[in-house]
Amino acid sequence: MSNRFESKIVIVTGAASGIGEKTAIKFANEGAKVVIADINKEMGKIVADQIKKDNGEALFVETNVAEFISVDNMVSQTLDTFGIPDVLINNAGINVFGEPLNMPDSEWKRAFSVDLDGVWFGCKAVLPHMLKKNKGSIVNVASVHGIQIIPNCFPYPVAKHGVIGLTKALAVDYAAKGIKINSISPGYIETPIIDRFFNTKPDPIAARKEAENHQPIKRMGTTDEIANTIMFMSSDECNYMIGANIVVDGGITLRMHENEDTGAG
Repeated sequence: MSNRFESKIVIVTGAASGIGEKTAIKFANEGAKVVIADINKEMGKIVADQIKKDNGEALFVETNVAEFISVDNMVSQTLDTFGIPDVLINNAGINVFGEPLNMPDSEWKRAFSVDLDGVWFGCKAVLPHMLKKNKGSIVNVASVHGIQIIPNCFPYPVAKHGVIGLTKALAVDYAAKGIKINSISPGYIETPIIDRFFNTKPDPIAARKEAENHQPIKRMGTTDEIANTIMFMSSDECNYMIGANIVVDGGITLRMHENEDTGAG
């Protein structure tokens, strides 16, 4: 087993399930001290306990990424327990899909508070500490919705376009100070979020099959595949990558989305 992250301190938001959970476990398996930051206390503790059971180091901190004070508190607990973070993975996110003119303002705000503000709050809380040692890596989890508009998914793609823009802006400002900031745009990934999306359809099995058939690879991606890419982007093997958005989507964005209602990424 590789030890690329031996003694490194890594924060993963939204780490109680899905991509975040898999990523946190992989970091721990490669020697990192991992902070599980999630609003779901029960599931977050389970992930942290599993890492400890496997002889890794982990800390769970209940975190609402939509509130800066909560994120800042999580970073403070990280500093107290492990030290200055080496890596931040801004993974926490929610799906908010609707028809633009019929959407309540509260839904617009809910989408942006988690999917965009939450990413900014993570960067804002961690960057001052990374700058103290002139080194750090941040990976923001965006989505294929951030590079191609898919019908019937408003305002999720608006927020995810914002994540990619935020990534590029911060990357330019802090690259010369030793901080590399990049984003990843997953496509259809087998996670609880996409399961919940398909379950909103009249025929969840048929909806899933249709989504799979639309992809060149004819299947959905795995959390392993996304976590592996995040690990590479976070490592010293990837220090020349600045402000990039890496698309890991089975080729779905190479095809036009015609009359499609999907829940990718």
